[in-house]
Amino acid sequence: MDSPQNPRLNELVAVLARLRAPGGCAWDREQTHESLVRHLIEETWELVDAIESGSRDELIEELGDVLYQVIFHADIGAHRENDPFDLDDVAARMTAKMVGRHPHVFGDTTADTAAEVSVRWEELKAVEKPHRTSALDGIPQSMPALLLADKVIGRAERVGVQVSGDADAVPMADEAELGRSLLGIVAAARGAGLDAERALRSALRELQRDIRSEEERQG
Repeated sequence: MDSPQNPRLNELVAVLARLRAPGGCAWDREQTHESLVRHLIEETWELVDAIESGSRDELIEELGDVLYQVIFHADIGAHRENDPFDLDDVAARMTAKMVGRHPHVFGDTTADTAAEVSVRWEELKAVEKPHRTSALDGIPQSMPALLLADKVIGRAERVGVQVSGDADAVPMADEAELGRSLLGIVAAARGAGLDAERALRSALRELQRDIRSEEERQG
């Protein structure tokens, strides 16, 4: 990858290439996209911790760890026997996507608010991915249950499936209070011998079935 204005990035790419080259590191050479998944997940959550802690040094370090995972996967891709790809291919695909998804910046359309941008984003994504026939398509089911719940509820709203929620039942004047309430629910579930994560995922599977049924009904 030719980035004369980012010499340190080039240096990191070269370090990874050296580690995976003959005479380098045996562990690095043996890794695959699949074997690195757990490391990518771990590094991503460590980055989340760094963001929430507000520490500049930790943020730089953890961003570097996630960046290294991207470079690692790109190097593996560059050595595929069939249809190889490298970091430049990854960057080019992302550049094209971002330019295409922001016609209000790079084109002649307008979107003056974040809400308008979000609507336009979803419209463009639907055009780019015509194979997606359900509002649920593209949602990673391995997401943490709370994040998955927020995503699925948002998709439910698109197709007119209402998810009941009594704001008075759970104190939530702010996120701190909401956090304590959620923690209390998990503690109560644990005390009752119930698995809160599994319970929420089970409820989400039911909600997703309802969404797909509504989509079929709407044709």
